Amino acid sequence: MVTGGAHGPGGPEGARGPDRTGGADRTGGADGAFIELDRVEKVFDVRKKTGFLKRERRQVRAVDAISFTVARGEMVGYIGPNGAGKSTTIKMLTGILTPSGGRLRVAGIDPSRERTRLAQRIGVVFGQRTTLWWDLPLIDSYRLMHRMYRIPDARYRENLDRCVELLELAELLDVPVRQLSLGQRMRGDIAAALLHDPEVLYLDEPTIGLDVISKSRVRSFLRDLNAEQGTTVLLTTHDLQDIEQLCSRVMVIDHGRLMYDGSLPGLHEAAQGERTLVVDLERELPPLEVPGARVVRVEGPRQWLSFPAGESAAPLVARVADRYPLVDLSVREPDIEAVIAEMYAAGATVAGEVGEVGAADGDGADGVERALS
Repeated sequence: MVTGGAHGPGGPEGARGPDRTGGADRTGGADGAFIELDRVEKVFDVRKKTGFLKRERRQVRAVDAISFTVARGEMVGYIGPNGAGKSTTIKMLTGILTPSGGRLRVAGIDPSRERTRLAQRIGVVFGQRTTLWWDLPLIDSYRLMHRMYRIPDARYRENLDRCVELLELAELLDVPVRQLSLGQRMRGDIAAALLHDPEVLYLDEPTIGLDVISKSRVRSFLRDLNAEQGTTVLLTTHDLQDIEQLCSRVMVIDHGRLMYDGSLPGLHEAAQGERTLVVDLERELPPLEVPGARVVRVEGPRQWLSFPAGESAAPLVARVADRYPLVDLSVREPDIEAVIAEMYAAGATVAGEVGEVGAADGDGADGVERALS
């Protein structure tokens, strides 16, 4: 497993990278699913101090009977608020955590039972925890991974050169990791996760700390990686631009439960948000009166009308054009952040135990670890 902190990752020493000539078993699960979760749950036992010598024991359900599949080559967004269970799910998928119940497979492998075997087929980037060796120059971390994964020399050089060029790492290779900025380290971590040609890449906040230009380059790099090599990507992020620009499918998790799994347009409909029809008229008029819509803003001859996201704009446009002197119009989709916020609010009636613990350190498992300390 390619995870670790300041002292380097606990990588799969001796593991071999996947053989693109067909030597490695690259099969997935049933029905072409590469990642499979069937009613997977994770429950933590937490002891809470209730008195000077007394501790109360309780259970916290960080992931609650989640089921989904991801096909080979998909790029899927996995989003939710802090404490929702995102990182806990990723840690179960990588074998760091063992599920409390349910069935989980990645490429037909049980991560918790065959973690070393799985490690050669996955890459992981945790935004808050580096996979690089803190006191070594960046290039030395890559050389160590070259040996750990036993990557063939030619493939290692090819992958390293490609990552260095596209992620602009050339001037950073001889810099100790501790001297890198957060954005520079993130680019270094992404390269490290890809040196051994993983079939699936788990990305936890991959654009954190990056400026606008660097974010654009990383997104372009990930799109090309997916298109050229068919790498499966599961992306968790709070930057919803990452989701909009990279993922055709999005899953929303809150309080350990899967609230939505589908397309981005479908997410707008599921949250029952509103779209906006922007109308430019020949002259300034009082707020338009059109069935099925309401005026939310007026600026001179331009008016903004909101209508349900699940309804077609065509009938509304026809009614406006029939009644008013129309010059131009456009339809604006609801802001995805507002849609997600509305969906979170709708799920706020669920008990907040996981969020309370997870908020201590970003997500369910980490929050529980801190609560236990």
